[in-house]
Amino acid sequence: MLQKLSDAEYEIMRIVWENPGKTALFSYIMDELTEQGKPCQKNTLIVLLSRLVSKGYLSATKIGRRNEYIPLISETAYQTAQTQHFIDRVYEGSVKGLVTNLITGNLLTEEEYEELKNLLEEGRGNR
Repeated sequence: MLQKLSDAEYEIMRIVWENPGKTALFSYIMDELTEQGKPCQKNTLIVLLSRLVSKGYLSATKIGRRNEYIPLISETAYQTAQTQHFIDRVYEGSVKGLVTNLITGNLLTEEEYEELKNLLEEGRGNR
């Protein structure tokens, strides 16, 4: 099971995941956080990046005097693991319980409902 990320760690990972080259320099991450209106102190970012490396989400490669950060876990893998954890914890492992709640709780727009219905129908043909 992947360790859960703090909000700040998740914001950093999103920056790395969304970077077209899938690698990011410290300065790029710092600039992106500032651009998103979430400025971060240099030492705080160093600590957060160090935690992400320790948790196995990033690897750090020294390039001269700078570190290049590379994701070791894809965004999809993280989302899948966290979704499974949520379903296990809240719905006792029942995906049906989650979907039922989405529908009966009016948590889906009509468009989302139709898209989900189509996905389920398409999925049946692939089994």
